[in-house]
Amino acid sequence: MKIPVRPLALCLLALAFSALVLGRAQAGGSHYFAPVADPMVKDECGSCHLAFAPSMLPASSWRRIMADLGNHFGDDASLDPAVTTKITEYLVNNAADTGGRRYSDKLLRGVSATNAPLRITELPKWVKEHRKVQDSEWKHKDVRSKANCAACHTDAERGYYED
Repeated sequence: MKIPVRPLALCLLALAFSALVLGRAQAGGSHYFAPVADPMVKDECGSCHLAFAPSMLPASSWRRIMADLGNHFGDDASLDPAVTTKITEYLVNNAADTGGRRYSDKLLRGVSATNAPLRITELPKWVKEHRKVQDSEWKHKDVRSKANCAACHTDAERGYYED
C-alpha cells in the first residue's frame, strides 16, 4: 500500500499551524491573564473592585499590598487575619513571577521583582499599552479610574484585556 506522503505532510502541517493559532487565540494571546479562581479572593477583593488577576503583579507586590490593607490605596480594606493570610497565599502562589508566569512574561518586562510597583497601572507595559488614552477618558463618569479595567475591557473579569 502506497501512502500519499505529500498530501499527508501538508495536512499535518496545516493541523499543526491551526493548533498553534487556535491555542494562542484561546489563551487570549498576550492580553490574557487567568482570572481569580478562588471564591474567597473573588468575594473579598471583588466586593470593591475587579478582583485583579494575580499574574498581573509579582509576589513581592502582592505581599506589600496585603500587608497594609488598613491603607489600601486610601481605603481601609482590613480583613480577619486568617482571611488575609489565605488571600495573600493565593495571590503569591499565582503571582507573575511564580504560578502565573505563563501569562505575565510580557507584562513584567523591565520590572524588578524586588522593587515592583504596587499598582498594575504603573507597570511599563501597562503604561505603553495605554499611552494613547486621553486624560479625559480616564475621568469619564463610566471609567473614573485607571484601575477600572472593566470599563473598557468588557471581558476583564474572564481574564481578557484585548482592546
